Amino acid sequence: MRYGTAKTLGDSRAAWLPRALALGLVALAVASIPVCGSAQENPLDNVQTPAPPPPPKSPEEQKPLIEGADNVAAQATSHRDARLRIDVNLVQVPLTVTDPMNRLVTGLEKENFVVYDNNIGQTIKYFSSEDAPLTIGIIFDLSGSMSSKFVRARKALTEFLRTSNPQDEFFVVGFNDRPAVIVDYTSDPDDVEARMVMLKPENRTALIDAVYLGVDHLRQAKYDRKALLIISDGGDNRSRYTEGELRRVVRESDVQIYSIGIFDNYAPTTEEQLGPVLLKEICEMTGGRLFEVGGDVGDLQDIATRISAELRNQYVLGYTPSDPKRDGNWRKLRVKLLPPPGLPALTVHFRQGYYAPSE
Repeated sequence: MRYGTAKTLGDSRAAWLPRALALGLVALAVASIPVCGSAQENPLDNVQTPAPPPPPKSPEEQKPLIEGADNVAAQATSHRDARLRIDVNLVQVPLTVTDPMNRLVTGLEKENFVVYDNNIGQTIKYFSSEDAPLTIGIIFDLSGSMSSKFVRARKALTEFLRTSNPQDEFFVVGFNDRPAVIVDYTSDPDDVEARMVMLKPENRTALIDAVYLGVDHLRQAKYDRKALLIISDGGDNRSRYTEGELRRVVRESDVQIYSIGIFDNYAPTTEEQLGPVLLKEICEMTGGRLFEVGGDVGDLQDIATRISAELRNQYVLGYTPSDPKRDGNWRKLRVKLLPPPGLPALTVHFRQGYYAPSE
């Protein structure tokens, strides 16, 4: 078997010899960005989308977090069609594989993977590496510290959407003091661009509330595969929900989370210093990744394109759990890679687990 290395993200598999492994380049850029001040009025004041409901008074009232919410997303999109969900007891695990240089690895087969459910090996009944459409929620930071980066971040968002699968559907949650759905479900990047040019960054940062609203809004997704892309430059200093509550709702969802973090190397507050830690944690628990950007925000569009390529080149494994109990308990996932000979050490990115159905 012969192997090759792709020179650009645009290279297609058709350019490779039969049965070859194609390596699509995905690189990271690191630099530093200054944080700017804020203005006076909230650009989201005229957006008629309710913020997430207030946190519950006790953990019992919060279980499960999404099911116990006040259906924020349904209020925001009253004309959204309801969709039938059929439980076929098939667990689907989207994942990506990267090489030691953080480049995307494609071309692997079902035989190259072993999946474990609570440390018990499973029989893979479904395998796909095709570019299937998915639903993507964009969580976009409109706080005052984004002022100097807003235009380039907006262009990066447009580039991400235009390089996605044309059948993908997406929405945008903007946030500063509070989150709001500023662009509802659409497949046209022009809808997003037209709305974003009317906004300007101001005020503080309710990042946790915005991610919660994005996860909740994905309950109405058209496709089973769902993802969030967070574009933000700092930690949370305004949300009503806590980091612990966010971790819980993320674990209960079937959403992959990717982040573009535009971090200041000299963050002035504790919240901003903890921003990279929080984003990295919630991304990795879902099988997604955090891409950090520093001062050279010109790399934003390149990174956005690479995330789009990664979402379009995922593997999806499906299996019926050998343990059929519907007890609602957390089940740990593990995926072991059996790469073809001759390849360097590879890393597989997948979600940490899922909650079994309950009676």
